[in-house]
Amino acid sequence: MKRQSDENNPVLTKSYDFALKIIEVYKILSDNKEYVLSKQVLRSGTSIGANVEEGIGGHTLRDFAAKFSIAYKEARESKYWLRLLRDSNYLKPEIANTRINDCEELIRLIGAILRTTKQKIADEEKKKNTKNTE
Repeated sequence: MKRQSDENNPVLTKSYDFALKIIEVYKILSDNKEYVLSKQVLRSGTSIGANVEEGIGGHTLRDFAAKFSIAYKEARESKYWLRLLRDSNYLKPEIANTRINDCEELIRLIGAILRTTKQKIADEEKKKNTKNTE
């Protein structure tokens, strides 16, 4: 896969920045002695960027799509934990809502990338099958 520089890659930058913000949330929760949910949101929130990074470094479009699919699922899971933390009053609404909005932006961005990638894979398969029948 061709790699863009990190500074010019919005999904890489946004997922990394989101991970840093999730670490801040984790620290707040840990200071308040909430350990179980804090570890869940830390794991899923930091996993998004790690999977994006792995996907960008993938050897094939399918590798890329597989890792971005995981990143998408982790982003959705992170949104769930943030909503739960907000609604159970472990996290102040203004903090939670800001992180939820960040997460929703990542979900939209990763989802769009996945749709485009899956279409490219389907187009490649179609082209490959057309060549095989000629």
